[in-house]
Amino acid sequence: MGLLNKLGIAIGSSTGLAGTRPLPYSREARNGGNGNGGLRSVTANRAPDPQETTRISNGLKEFLWNIEGLGRGTLLDLGPAWQTTLSFFIERGFRVTSDDILRGWFEFQREQAKRSVELLKEPDFEERTPEALAKKFLNENLQYGTSSFDALLLWDVLDYLDPTMAKHTVAHLTEMLRPGGVVLAMFHSKKPEGFQRYRVADTNTLQVLTTKPIFAAQKVYQNREIQGLFGNCRTIKTFIGRDQLRETLFFK
Repeated sequence: MGLLNKLGIAIGSSTGLAGTRPLPYSREARNGGNGNGGLRSVTANRAPDPQETTRISNGLKEFLWNIEGLGRGTLLDLGPAWQTTLSFFIERGFRVTSDDILRGWFEFQREQAKRSVELLKEPDFEERTPEALAKKFLNENLQYGTSSFDALLLWDVLDYLDPTMAKHTVAHLTEMLRPGGVVLAMFHSKKPEGFQRYRVADTNTLQVLTTKPIFAAQKVYQNREIQGLFGNCRTIKTFIGRDQLRETLFFK
């Protein structure tokens, strides 16, 4: 079993609060939760929600417009398995997989450090370069087939990964995206003051949850750098919000 708690078709995760340990249960839900299977979500006993606000998301609205009509499409959410987000897309006929990549990357790095201590030695230099660690993580996690998904919700994940890991992650994820698939990614225009998670409230509204950080922001990307990351995709639209967030849609 991988570090990201892979269960069934969909991957559930904890709420993303640093330091919590999930106490999972599984529940079948599909197309409004009729109990006929098709998606397994895992939640946890958790503390009350962190500070929550809402924001209008033109990027989400455009994302939904681009995936409208897919019918039983497949979507990968790279954040925690929020029930509100799962229900929103399940009700629209999607099979949803949640895989909290930031939590997985944090656990992976912790395991690597623990392994070094247990072996009473430092790993070989070649094994601990950013390139080697990124490849090892992606070889052990996010293992879905080529062209598995019609859509990806990437949120602001890339801002919190080191540049080498971000580059390999985008290449890995876009391999799993079908031709014609769409990605919604968010980038901070300046270094964020806090760590946020996102839930889909309705067709153009996101719930924004400020919580304890898993990582500090690693990089503020310029437009040309974003284009370089998504070199095998084309940009559809970019929306710039007053909260210093840029929402960008990419089309494979």
